[in-house]
Amino acid sequence: MSALDPVDCLLFSLSRAFCTPLAVFIQIQGCVICLTLAIGWAFAAYVRNREINRMKDGIKGGNTFAFLCHDINELEHSKQVNLPRVTVVMPLKGFGEHNLHNWKSQITSLYGGPLEFLFVVESTEDPAYHAVSRLITDFKDDVDAKTIVAGLSTTCSQKIHNQLVGVEKMHKDTKYVLFLDDDVRLHPGSIRALTAEMEKNPEIFIQTGYPLDLPSGSLGSYCIYEYHMPCSMGFATGGKTFFLWGGCMMMHADDFRLDHYGVVSGLRDGGYSDDMTLAALAGAHKRLITSPPVAVFPHPLGSDLNFSRYWNYLRKQTFVLESYISKVNWLMNRALFSSHCYLSWGFVAPYLMAMVHVAAALQIYIQGYSYEETTCTTGGEHTIFPFWVGRGINYSDETNVWVPDLDSDTSLFGSF
Repeated sequence: MSALDPVDCLLFSLSRAFCTPLAVFIQIQGCVICLTLAIGWAFAAYVRNREINRMKDGIKGGNTFAFLCHDINELEHSKQVNLPRVTVVMPLKGFGEHNLHNWKSQITSLYGGPLEFLFVVESTEDPAYHAVSRLITDFKDDVDAKTIVAGLSTTCSQKIHNQLVGVEKMHKDTKYVLFLDDDVRLHPGSIRALTAEMEKNPEIFIQTGYPLDLPSGSLGSYCIYEYHMPCSMGFATGGKTFFLWGGCMMMHADDFRLDHYGVVSGLRDGGYSDDMTLAALAGAHKRLITSPPVAVFPHPLGSDLNFSRYWNYLRKQTFVLESYISKVNWLMNRALFSSHCYLSWGFVAPYLMAMVHVAAALQIYIQGYSYEETTCTTGGEHTIFPFWVGRGINYSDETNVWVPDLDSDTSLFGSF
């Protein structure tokens, strides 16, 4: 019998190890995780499609503006003039390939009420400052927009510092403040839809949404897309949710003016992640977070996203979970991090096991190994490729090896 290649021997040994009860449990667990994801995405699709069908029915019923509101009478001037004032605060940093298009979509809103846009940068040296200044000049006769220089942050992250400075500069009559990231691409009716929900239910503490990633074709963009897809299920409730995305948050302006629930102090004094901090405050004070079905925003990913930048993004997401504002928040972040790691590996592990099984089967087929050649001897013990077991192979207690059952009519490769 020819000596078995060490790599092949290791491959066959791994394949056999992946047939133990524990390995089978891990594979079944992976199937359950996949099924749970499939059900979650199916439910998310149902919620989105229900809203799309409602718009289509409205158009068929004569409401050609169903993509803006369900009742066309709400677009009458008498109702538009009574809409509350909204201030949109956009903390900026740098200038990417999609930023200009995103900013244009944000300021060209069809909201009928008073609306102002505040672009907040750290300094005039930021590349975003000159780009947004030119944009404001181009639209100076159509929108109320201005650029604010916030200066360097000393007590919290720069993004939170920019947001708080923007809130300080908002109009005195502003009722709602909407925080948007520079990578959010708005629908013309998004601000109106968010405001309508806030007016309908004053108990809402924060309204949020979620980005629909559009991969650019690079490996990093697809990795980020895959990372966000499971998270998107938590925002597809069409109502109450426990999740919050910092890229789109609408809140009551008075919560900042009066520091309700420690909103300002919680963010200002050591805040690193705006959404994690606010979500923790909402949970601690039993406040309501909602995600309306229309709050899904196209999010084109940069073509320069490589795996290195994706890995850096994951590191930042992990670091976010290290920040907290209370003991309970710390415990929840620990639980979230642990469950995320466990479920992620629980999802990936069955695929790795399957790859080992397939590689072992292909190696036997390509190399033309016989039964004797697939038996590895390590320390006096024999190891056999698991696909042989139960297929014309019996175990001999006398020789401590697996031997062919010559009376069986099962082909050694008949199960492939």
